[in-house]
Amino acid sequence: MSKDYIEVRGAEEHNLKDLDVRIPREKFNVVTGLSGSGKSSLAFETVYAEGQRRYIESLSAYARNFLGQMDKPQVESVEGLSPAISIDQKNAANNPRSTVGTVTELHDYLRLLYARVGTPHCPECGREVGEQSAQQMVTRILELPEGTRAKIAAPVVRDQKGAFEDLFDDLVSEGYSRVEVDGEEYDLTVDKPDLDENYDHTVDVVVDRVKVSVEARSRITDSVETALEEADGVLKVILPDPPEGFHLGTEARATGDLAGDDDERLVVEFSEELACTHCGIDFSEIETRSFSFNSPHGACPECEGIGETKEVDEDLVVTDPTKPLKHVFEAWSYNRSYYRTRIDNVAEHFGVSVSTPWDELADDVQRQFLYGTDRQVEFTRQTKNGTRRKTKRFEGVIPNLERRHVETDSKGTREHIEEYMAVTTCPDCEGTRLKPQSRSVLVDGTSITEVNQLSIGDALEHFEEMEADLTDRERTIAEEILKEIRARLGFMCEVGLDYLTLDREASTLSGGESQRIRLATQVGSGLVGVLYVLDEPSIGLHQRDNDRLLNTLEGLRDLGNTLLVVEHDEETMRRADNVIDMGPGPGRRGGEIVAHGDFDEIVASDDSVTADYLSGRKEIPVPEERREADGELRILGARQHNLKDLDVSLPLGQFTAITGVSGSGKSTLMHDILYKGLAREMNDNTSVDPGEHDAIEGIAEIETVRLIDQSPIGRTPRSNPATYTGVFDYVRELFAETKLSKQRGYKKGRFSFNVKGGRCEECGGQGTVKIEMNFLSDVYVPCEECDGDRYNDETLDVTYKGKTIADVLQMEVDEAHDFFESNSQIRRRLKLLKDVGLGYMQLGQPSTTLSGGEAQRVKLAEELGKKDSGNTLYLLDEPTTGLHKEDERKLIDVLHRLTDNGNTVVVIEHELDLVKNADNVLDLGPEGGEAGGQVVATGTPEAVARSEDSYTGRYLRDLLPDVEMEGPRSDRRKPAKAPSDD
Repeated sequence: MSKDYIEVRGAEEHNLKDLDVRIPREKFNVVTGLSGSGKSSLAFETVYAEGQRRYIESLSAYARNFLGQMDKPQVESVEGLSPAISIDQKNAANNPRSTVGTVTELHDYLRLLYARVGTPHCPECGREVGEQSAQQMVTRILELPEGTRAKIAAPVVRDQKGAFEDLFDDLVSEGYSRVEVDGEEYDLTVDKPDLDENYDHTVDVVVDRVKVSVEARSRITDSVETALEEADGVLKVILPDPPEGFHLGTEARATGDLAGDDDERLVVEFSEELACTHCGIDFSEIETRSFSFNSPHGACPECEGIGETKEVDEDLVVTDPTKPLKHVFEAWSYNRSYYRTRIDNVAEHFGVSVSTPWDELADDVQRQFLYGTDRQVEFTRQTKNGTRRKTKRFEGVIPNLERRHVETDSKGTREHIEEYMAVTTCPDCEGTRLKPQSRSVLVDGTSITEVNQLSIGDALEHFEEMEADLTDRERTIAEEILKEIRARLGFMCEVGLDYLTLDREASTLSGGESQRIRLATQVGSGLVGVLYVLDEPSIGLHQRDNDRLLNTLEGLRDLGNTLLVVEHDEETMRRADNVIDMGPGPGRRGGEIVAHGDFDEIVASDDSVTADYLSGRKEIPVPEERREADGELRILGARQHNLKDLDVSLPLGQFTAITGVSGSGKSTLMHDILYKGLAREMNDNTSVDPGEHDAIEGIAEIETVRLIDQSPIGRTPRSNPATYTGVFDYVRELFAETKLSKQRGYKKGRFSFNVKGGRCEECGGQGTVKIEMNFLSDVYVPCEECDGDRYNDETLDVTYKGKTIADVLQMEVDEAHDFFESNSQIRRRLKLLKDVGLGYMQLGQPSTTLSGGEAQRVKLAEELGKKDSGNTLYLLDEPTTGLHKEDERKLIDVLHRLTDNGNTVVVIEHELDLVKNADNVLDLGPEGGEAGGQVVATGTPEAVARSEDSYTGRYLRDLLPDVEMEGPRSDRRKPAKAPSDD
C-alpha cells in the first residue's frame, strides 16, 4: 500500500457495490453524484465511520467500557487512514444558552480578556471603581504638588438618618476631635453637631491634616492606615484648596473617585475593596466567570442568563376588544365565577356596565382593569351568613396572572396562564444576559456586551485597532489573548460568516452556517495530518461567498490535511484535486464509481450524468416565457434586524426567487415578516410575533400560506417518509386484508410499530437500540431481537405478494412504486416522492437520518398530495439543498407545476439554475449584516442580470443568453468568479 493514498476495498455499506477506491492523501477530494448514489455511504458511513471506530479501539478498555462497541462498516479494509473529523450540517446547538460566541469559544477568550485587563465602572453613576493597597494610596497622595494641604478622613457614616450623638461621644473618647458633617467641619471638643435625625447625613472623621511632602511620607502612611481601619477599608482625601490646574487623570480615576461641592474643594475617595465609594455599591472580585451568562456569578438574576423573560402580554389577554367586559378576560376562565364577581365590583366602582364592549371603555378605566386600580374598591361576596364586604385595591388582571403563574402548584393552571404570556427581551439586562456589574467592566471603553452585539466583521476591526489604545501593562497582559481572538474572528470571516453577531443564538443558525462555524474552529486549531470529511459546505452560500470558503478548504489542505468533501457545486469540483463521481443512478442503481480523476477527466467521461451537465451536453433550460402577475402582495416598512425599512412587492401567480449574499436579510424578510405576519393576520393567531413592519397588503388575494422549510419531519427514529406522507396507512390496510391476517384476526393496528401487539417489544418497534456514548454523540445499533425489522415473528408471517411489512419499509420509493402498481392511493403518493427527486429513499428511513433538503422535499411531496384549489402561497427555503443537477431539474418542474395551478411560489435560493427559472427575482444586499437589508435589484432574471450593482446579476449573465451588456461575454464572466467587495 502506498502511504500517498487512503485505500478502500470491498465497501458494501448501504448501496455500495463491493467498491474499491484510492483517495489521495493531503489532497482536496470531492465526492459527487446523483442524490442517493452512495456519496455519503462512502464518505461518512465507510471512511469516517471506520476512522472513528479505530479511534475508539485505541482507547483503554476502561474508556471503551463507557463508550460501547461500534459496529465495523461493511467494508473489507480501509488502509492509510488518518485521524478523522466529521463536519456535517447538524445544528451547532439547540440550547438557548448557546451563541455563536460560545460554540466558537470566542466568548471564552473575551471573558479572559475582560477579567484580566477590564476596568470596572459603577453601573449606577458610571464612575470608574477600583481597589488598591494602603501603600498605593500613599503613593497617589504623594503625587500631589509639594506643600498641598490635605485632610485624611475616614467616612464612618454615609447618607444615613440619625443624630449620631453616641457616635460623636465615642470619637471623642478615642481621641478624635475634628469631623466633617455634610461637608462642614466641626470641633467635637468645642461644639458637637446638632443634627436632624429625620434627614440623611454623611460623617467623615478627620484623622490628620498634613502638608504633602516626601518627608511626611511616614506620617501620611500612618494616617492612611488608621483611616482605613476606622472606615472598613474606605478613605477620603479632602483638599480644601487644591493646586491651580490640578485634576485627576485617567490613571488616577481608576483608583479613586472625584466629588466636590465647589471649585475650591476637591474630594478623592479610595477603597481597599472593589466598590463604588460614591454610590456605596460593593463589587465581587472580577473573574472569568463574572462574564459567563451560564454562571450565577455573571448571569442576569432576572432572566438567569437567557436574555428573555415570559410576561403576560396585554394583546393576548384582550384578543377581541369588541367583546363585553364580562367576557373579555378569557385568561380568567380557570376560575370564572370568582373573577366574574371581581369584575362586577370593579365595574360598579367605575360606574360602567359589564355588558359594555371593552373598546368603548375609557383608556384610564381599561388601564386600571388590566394593571390595578389607583384607589380602593369595595368588594362584596355572598356567604351563608350574608354579604361580606371588604375594601382594598383591585390587583389587576395582568399582575394577578403573573403572580398566579409563580405561586400556583397546578401544572394545568400554569400552562393555561402561559397561553397568555409572550417571550420578551429581559427588561433588566435588555437581552445582554449579564448582570449590571459585569456589563459595566470596560476594555478600551467598550463592554463585553457591546462586543457581543457586533458582527464578526466589525468585531475583527474593533480588536485590530484595540492594542494601540491599551497601556503598556494592559498590552503585555492582553497580547496573546488578542492574537487568539483576532485569529478566530479572521477564520470566521474567511468562511463567509462575517455578518453573524457573536450573541446570535446557535439554534437559529442554518445547517450550512453551523457547518462553517465548525470549519472555522478547525482552521483555527492548526492541526496537520487530519482527514476532514465535510457534507456540502457550500449550502446556504452565495456564489460570491463561495470563493472564500474554497480558499479556506485549500488552506486546510496546504497545511498537510486530507479533505473528503461531499458536494454538488461546480466551482468546488473545478478547484478540487480529485473528483469521485458516484452513480450511475440513485439507490440500488447506484453505489458504483462512474468517473474518477481531476475535473477535466470527469468532464470527458461518457457514462456520467454529472459530466453531461458539466460539459453542457445537458442543461436546465431557461423558460421560453415568464408568467404574468395576477396581483401583488406588498410588504410595507420591513425593518426587522438589518432590513432598511423596505417596501417590497411579491407578484401573485408567479414564481419568485429571493436572492442575495449571505446575511443580506432573505430569511428575515420571508420567515420573520412575511410568514409570521400572514400567520397572525390570516389565522388570527396572536401568539405569533412577526418582525417589525408596518403592514402587509393584498392578503385577501390568497387563501392560505404554507411554509415548507428544512426542519425535521420527525425527531425520533419512529418517524419516516412512509408515515409522514400517509403511505403507511394504506400499506397497513393491505396487509390487514390478506388471508392470513383475517384468519388470525389481525387488524390494521397489528402492523404499526408504534403500538403493542405486532411490534418487537425488545426495541419498542424502533428497529434500533440507542447506546449512550457519554461525551460522544449517541449511537443507534440494530436490535438483536428483531435484527432491525421492528416487528415480532408472528407479524412477519403475514406477507403481501411475497413481502413482509418489514420488507416494504426497506423498499426504495422507486421499487415500491412498481410493487404497489395496482393500488392507486399508494402509487399516487409515491409518484409525488419520485417527482421531487426522492425515488432512491427507503420508505422506512428514520427521519433523524434525513438531511434538511430531503426533509423539505418530503414535505413538498406531501403538500402536492393535498387537494389544490389554487391561490395558495408556498414559501420554500433553499429547496435545492443536497440536489444534483438532474434532481434539481425535477424539483424545478414541480415548482412550475405548483405555479401553473394558480398558486404563488416564493423561494429563498442561491442556485442559479433555479433562479433563472423564476418569473421574478428579488435581490437583497448589497452585502451581509448591517451593510445589507436593501433591495439591490428586482424584476425578471434578465433585468437583475443587467444590474451592475447586483452580485447575483453578475453570476446570472452567463446563464441567460438574451442578456446584452457592454463588452464581450468573457469579460463579464471574470467578475462573476471574484467580484470586488468595494
